[in-house]
Amino acid sequence: MPTSTPASRAVAPQQTHPCVRCGRAVSLDESLCEFCNPLGLSQPATSQAHGTVFVGIVAAVVLLALLGRLALSGVGPFHGDVAGVTPSATGLAVALTVRNDGSKEGSTTCRITDATRAGTGPAAVVLTPHVPAGQSLTFSTNVEQFGTTVLPLAVLCHSP
Repeated sequence: MPTSTPASRAVAPQQTHPCVRCGRAVSLDESLCEFCNPLGLSQPATSQAHGTVFVGIVAAVVLLALLGRLALSGVGPFHGDVAGVTPSATGLAVALTVRNDGSKEGSTTCRITDATRAGTGPAAVVLTPHVPAGQSLTFSTNVEQFGTTVLPLAVLCHSP
C-alpha cells in the first residue's frame, strides 16, 4: 500500500536587512549580527539611531548658517544707479554704477526695470562684478527684456 506524505508547506523567507557594522543579513528586529555582537548585548533602539542622525543634521545646518553669516558679514548694503542706456544689436546696453557701503568686498544682484512702470512688467536681473568695500564700480551689461528702443530704466540692488 502506498504511503502518503503530508504536503510540504512553502516557508516564506524571513525579511532581513544588513548588519550596521559588517553588512551580514540580520532579522528586522536586530541591528547587529551574532559575529559583531557575540555576547548578545542589548541592541541600539531605532529611535536612538534616528535621533542621533537628526541631531547631527540639525548641528550641521546650524554650523553652515553660522559660517554663512560670518562669510557675508560686512558685505553691503549696495546702492545702484543707471549711468546710461544705449541701444544695441540685441537689446539695450545699460551702464550701472553700484556702490558697496560695507566693510568687505562683494558682489550682488541688481534688478533692472522700466522706470515708468513702477517696478512692474519685464525685469532683468544681473550679477555685478566684485565691488571693493566703500567704493563704487561702473560696468555695462546687455539686456534684451525691454527691446531696442531707449527708455528710462530703474535699478534696485539687493544686499546679501
